[in-house]
This record gives sequence, structure tokens and C-alpha cells, in this order.
Amino acid sequence: MALLIDENCTACDACKPVCPNEAISVGNPIYVIDPAKCTECVGAHDEPQCRLVCPADCIVQHPDFVETPEQLTEKYQSLHG
Repeated sequence: MALLIDENCTACDACKPVCPNEAISVGNPIYVIDPAKCTECVGAHDEPQCRLVCPADCIVQHPDFVETPEQLTEKYQSLHG
């Protein structure tokens, strides 16, 4: 399942540099996560790094992108060849 940044985002930029898939970008007015690139850090870390560093606690599960751990691993591998 991909993650989503909700309206509580303060655009602090803490999340963007820690994303191993470069799935986070500056939006207007809040940051956005590309669900095609988000693997919830599966393949790179034990837990989503963006959630660990987010001071606003605004990163939630994306309800439209439900994926199994196996699918997330496959996505990570396809992104990092």
C-alpha cells in the first residue's frame, strides 16, 4: 500500500530526502507521494522512513493503493533494477 501526505503537512521537507525511491515531491501547497514509486520502504528499510521523520504526523495509508508486501518488494526491485 502506498502512503499519502494529508492536509496537515507543514511542508517542512523532512520526508523528501529520506525516501529511498524518490517518491516524494514538493506539491502546492503540500508535499505529495507518487504511489507508483512508494513501497513504504519495503526493500530498503524495516519501516517507512518518511513517517519516522515527519513532525506533523501527516503521512497515512493511501486508500486507493492496496498492495501486499510481495507486490511492494517487486515494485522496489523494478525501481532499483
